[in-house]
Amino acid sequence: MSAAEQKIPHPGMGFPQFVVLMAALMALSAFGIDGMLPALPELARGYQVTRANDQQLVVTLYLLSFGVAQLFFGPMMDRYGRKPVLLWGLGFYALFSLMAAVAPTFHLLLVARCLQGVAVATTRVAPVSIIRDSYSGRKMAQVMSLCMLVFMTVPILAPTLGLGVMMVASWRWIFGVLAIATAAVAVWAAVKLPETLKPEDRRPINLAQVADSFRIVVGSRLGMGYTLAMAVLFGSLFGFINSAPQLFSEAFHAPQLFPIVFATTAGSMAASSLVNARIVNRLGMRLISHSALLGFTALAAVHCAVALGGHETVLSFAILQAMTMFCFGMISGNFSSMAMEPLGHVAGAAASAQGFITMVGGSITGFLIGQMFDGTAVPITVGFTLCGLLCLGVVLVVEKGRLFVARSAPAGTATPPPAVH
Repeated sequence: MSAAEQKIPHPGMGFPQFVVLMAALMALSAFGIDGMLPALPELARGYQVTRANDQQLVVTLYLLSFGVAQLFFGPMMDRYGRKPVLLWGLGFYALFSLMAAVAPTFHLLLVARCLQGVAVATTRVAPVSIIRDSYSGRKMAQVMSLCMLVFMTVPILAPTLGLGVMMVASWRWIFGVLAIATAAVAVWAAVKLPETLKPEDRRPINLAQVADSFRIVVGSRLGMGYTLAMAVLFGSLFGFINSAPQLFSEAFHAPQLFPIVFATTAGSMAASSLVNARIVNRLGMRLISHSALLGFTALAAVHCAVALGGHETVLSFAILQAMTMFCFGMISGNFSSMAMEPLGHVAGAAASAQGFITMVGGSITGFLIGQMFDGTAVPITVGFTLCGLLCLGVVLVVEKGRLFVARSAPAGTATPPPAVH
């Protein structure tokens, strides 16, 4: 058994299964978004939604509640452990998925989506906390990248799966499939997942303790800096998710191509996560992610020029978007690891605070980009370019103008604790 496998404190949970389970937990929230995307136009017609851009609320409200709820689940997991809170969240996520499946009105569907987002927030906080409990440094970045590789297969398959469901049943059954998948993962976690929070690291829930944990998180220059950078970056992604179904339906008049192009862009992110996992131990997180951020911004600017010049086609959009998202995949896992690295002693609070900022900031930014949809690809490409430039600015501030290489810690700065397993 390898040293990596021995770090997981459970005889039935080897390293490969651990990575896949963590990715599966993270993927449930993604499937709740991506599986619905092909159904949004039909959903809007079925509920007689008069304003086309209002269908984006099905995605945005889910993302907002998903982000806000993480503020509460982090302290709960630091007090009661990762596993029990996670299992309760999975149970309610399955329940609210069924509620969404039978919602008789658009407003009740939006309520169900909000509740779904609250429940599924546990699948964001728990995996990040569990991974940080078990690993640190570049090894944590490698595990995170492997999780992202599996996680990125969901956007590749989810829209096609959603279309497949709609070919044999109502779009409502997409939520039914989500409920079944959630129940299966819950059983898997209940049987195999160990509790990784050590008893001596449990923190009682009280206002002083919670405030102290969040003070530590907010006070971390690296932790908060890279969290804000991720929020900006995810804003571009959510803008694409919000607008893409309408773009292919109204601008390209090729809704049948949406799952293929979406799978291509998601596949490029999955490929970049695999590449990152293979090279991060050798090259380091900053060299890879900072280089990728420069590439992301440059490619977004080129795509913006193509769209503004009126030369956008399905083919040009697919190629340039896939190249841009390849860079995105090289950034996200590394930024997440760098944000968590100095906060291992308050991993639950850190994961929840960072998840809150990333998801709420990203979803609001993405909603604003989506609401600018005008029947062309211009708002998406402009949004990507501006988000890339803003993200680069944040990173330059955090690293004090120095890219690619980590700055030496100042005197008196506490070093991150070692891995606990």
